[in-house]
Amino acid sequence: MFVRRIARPLFAAVVVADGVDVLRTPEPHVARARKAWEDARARTDLPSLDHAQLRTAVRVHGGATAAAGVLLALGKAPRAAALALAVLTVPLVVTEKLAGSDEPRRLLERLSRVGAALILAADTAGRPGMAWRVRHARLDKAASREARRAVAAAASEARTTARALRKATT
Repeated sequence: MFVRRIARPLFAAVVVADGVDVLRTPEPHVARARKAWEDARARTDLPSLDHAQLRTAVRVHGGATAAAGVLLALGKAPRAAALALAVLTVPLVVTEKLAGSDEPRRLLERLSRVGAALILAADTAGRPGMAWRVRHARLDKAASREARRAVAAAASEARTTARALRKATT
C-alpha cells in the first residue's frame, strides 16, 4: 500500500507536467503532430486538418492527459485514470513513430509509459476487480435462492409433521 501511495503520484507527476506543458506551449507538439498527421494522411484517406483544428486537438489531448494524471495522483478512480493514460499515450507513440523522431529514446519513453500505465490499471490495490465482484454476486444470489428453497422445504415438512402429530394425539 505504501508503494502505491508513492508510485502513483510519482508516475502521475511526469504525466501532469507533460499535459500542462502541452496546454501552455502547444506549438512544438503541433509541429510533431502535423508531421505525423500528414504522413498518416499520405498512407490513408484521412481528412486534412488546418492549424487551428490540429492545435485544438493537441491541447484537448494535453488537457485530458493532465486531468487523468491528477486523478491518478489523488487516487480518485486510479484504475480508470491509469487506463485512460495508457490509451492517451498510444497516439503519442504513433506520432513519434510516424514523425520519424531522431530520438529513439523518446519513442522508448512513450512505450514505457504505456506499460507503466497498464500495470497501474491492472493493480486492484488489494480490492477485488469488477469481474470478481460480478461473479461472486451471482454465486451469492444462487446460494441465497438455494437457502430460501431449503427453508421453505423445511417449513413445509415441519407443518406436515405438526399436522401428523396433532392428528396422532387427537
